[in-house]
Amino acid sequence: MTPRLELRHLVRRFGGHTAVDDVSLSLLPGQVTCLLGPSGCGKSTTLRIVAGVDQQDSGQVRVDGALVCDATAFVPPEKREIGLMFQDFALFPHLNVWRNVAFGLKGRRAACRAKAQALLERVGLAGYADKMPHQLSGGEQQRVALARAIAPAPKIMLLDEPFSGLDDRLRDEVRDATLSVLREEGTAVLMVTHDPGEAMKMADEIALMRDGRIVQTGTPYTIYNTPVDRMAAGFFSDINVIPSVVDGALAKTPFGTFLVPGHATGTQVDIVIRPQHLKIEFYRDGHGPLESDAMGMAAPATVRRARFLGHQSLVDFDVAGGQVLTASVSSVFLPQPGTQFYLMAPRKHCKVFAR
Repeated sequence: MTPRLELRHLVRRFGGHTAVDDVSLSLLPGQVTCLLGPSGCGKSTTLRIVAGVDQQDSGQVRVDGALVCDATAFVPPEKREIGLMFQDFALFPHLNVWRNVAFGLKGRRAACRAKAQALLERVGLAGYADKMPHQLSGGEQQRVALARAIAPAPKIMLLDEPFSGLDDRLRDEVRDATLSVLREEGTAVLMVTHDPGEAMKMADEIALMRDGRIVQTGTPYTIYNTPVDRMAAGFFSDINVIPSVVDGALAKTPFGTFLVPGHATGTQVDIVIRPQHLKIEFYRDGHGPLESDAMGMAAPATVRRARFLGHQSLVDFDVAGGQVLTASVSSVFLPQPGTQFYLMAPRKHCKVFAR
């Protein structure tokens, strides 16, 4: 199947800074892909190149296989069949809701109004056609912006952090409504966000960006569970990092010896495990550490601090070697500082990266 949107080796420089560095990506019709990364990593610049409001120094953008732009060719933004939604809703304050939605439509006034009304019904604003933008809440304005963006039936929709200005509960509601409408339309969606939770909720595929480059691409499940490096692992959640040095393909840790194939003797490595994967066993005086082939060896641990967060508790533990590790546990479990336990690190959840 021909990709609906294809980026080939995009490069964009500003002076001596390379903002977008050899970015390649493809989206199929109906696919939702998130460009995810910290501020300044190049994701919004990539989006502007696709939209046609900026032009790359090299590389290509193609829509349904047809060249849209390269270093010399350039199709104007209004002829690309690409819709845009930004954090700033950019509604025209002097136009009522239905005229905002119909702004990009051509044809008779009655036909344009009828289409605008149909779109407003789809986004849950059937009775809002004659209201002015200042009479709407932030979530309602965002729905109007969505209706306006899909009115010309674009092949591709670009979303540049359009939900970041909304509070958490409203963000989920508007985001789900937006995604539902776009999927019904079969529109390919390229979304920019710095929020990994949002990317995992919305995307079929995530492209993780850093310093202008895509460092990893995959489904939310794959990119979360098989991070390409320590920084990728830490971008999606808090992590515990246990430093070690490889000795004959083995690395010593407070949890016992870990097999680390592929790393030469003397290599400094970081063994990474997420807080929710640490397991707690009650300390039993006079009993040695528990052992299991699947789990590895348990490490004696003393509670340093426990924090209640409502849906969970975070417990900081002191373990051998001065290491402090954090475990995420049920919110009903809130041990006192000084309480002793054993911590177990399941080997299947431990990732090893060269430092």
